[in-house]
Amino acid sequence: MTEVLLIIGVVVAIFVGYNIGGSTTGPAFGPAVGAGALSKTLAAGLMTVFFFIGGWTIGRRVVDTLGTELVTNPEIFTLPASITVLFFIGLALFVGNVFGVPASTSMTAVGAIAGLGLASGSLDWAVMGEIVSWWLVAPVIGFWISAVIGRYFYAALNERIALAQTEGSLLTVDRSGIIPKIGLGPNTTARELFGITVVIGIGCIMAFSSGTSNVANAIAPLVGSGALEMNTGIIIACLAVGIGAFTIARRTLDTLGSDITQLPLTAAIVVATVSAVLVVGLSAIGIPASFVVIATMSIIGLGWGRATRTMRVSRSDISEKAGETRLSVDSLATDTEGESLPPIGEEDPEDIPSAADLFNPGTTARVVVMQNVVPVISTVGAYLVFRFLPFFGF
Repeated sequence: MTEVLLIIGVVVAIFVGYNIGGSTTGPAFGPAVGAGALSKTLAAGLMTVFFFIGGWTIGRRVVDTLGTELVTNPEIFTLPASITVLFFIGLALFVGNVFGVPASTSMTAVGAIAGLGLASGSLDWAVMGEIVSWWLVAPVIGFWISAVIGRYFYAALNERIALAQTEGSLLTVDRSGIIPKIGLGPNTTARELFGITVVIGIGCIMAFSSGTSNVANAIAPLVGSGALEMNTGIIIACLAVGIGAFTIARRTLDTLGSDITQLPLTAAIVVATVSAVLVVGLSAIGIPASFVVIATMSIIGLGWGRATRTMRVSRSDISEKAGETRLSVDSLATDTEGESLPPIGEEDPEDIPSAADLFNPGTTARVVVMQNVVPVISTVGAYLVFRFLPFFGF
């Protein structure tokens, strides 16, 4: 019976890992794919490799944390309980992926474990409170950092390192010799190559960060229960994440790369940098970071800040006038290579694209709603099962 349960547990862990790959590839590489710097296939490959590196090096520490610190009694992670927790994590993430929304893996996993802790009376409220506090604060920080960059620094940044993409292939491969030679495409500039390298590199950092925190979401209950050895669990989780990255992640790549906004590479670099710095910072202090929410709010904040350049703070309150601004995240796309923008307050509002033309409010609403609904599904579902099914005996 134990062997059968272990097989079921591994299958469910693979299902969770599959959905983690689907939900986290978009935030990491969505800006690069949306900007045309990467294909979806190459993004999936990079996601798999760097997720594994992060999971193998630092991720094992997070596995121990989720398996012991969030609940005061780790013994509640019996094999049946672990399978149930993983089931709700996978189910909730699957719902988000079906809707094409990259739900927060960390929020979903912590929610399912919290449901178990609540039902058994062993939830550590201090640890839970610290995690939730950072979940609320981090997206706000990401929004305002990006908004400040968009309003005060983006124009100058874009003028200096604008990354307008050229027609044709980025690189060429000369296979006439024994060793293939890689060179710049016929229209590729050094600036374009540098910018693309940066935005892809930052995406790789985000994939690494995802591995450090999210590998635990797939295997922590099984490793905590002693049913699965740590290294074996990490390998299984990373393989499952890779499968998800190559398959279901295509929808979330579209959502964060195209449906919300067509990001130019300059904007993609800003969004990825802000998100990566915050995620790595939170991981360093042991907080399972919700970089899905941070990346989304960073995209919106950057466009909001760019659009408010048409107003001076001295003559209007930005918070009151924001609703009157023709706000669009895609206002970023109007800044082309080498373009000098007027000073703040002197830019013609007509130069800013309207939200109706470029910004998809329906997609943004769907993202925000689902990113909150998915963790609730895992938390409530896990609590009800553990609380009212006598099989678990809590």
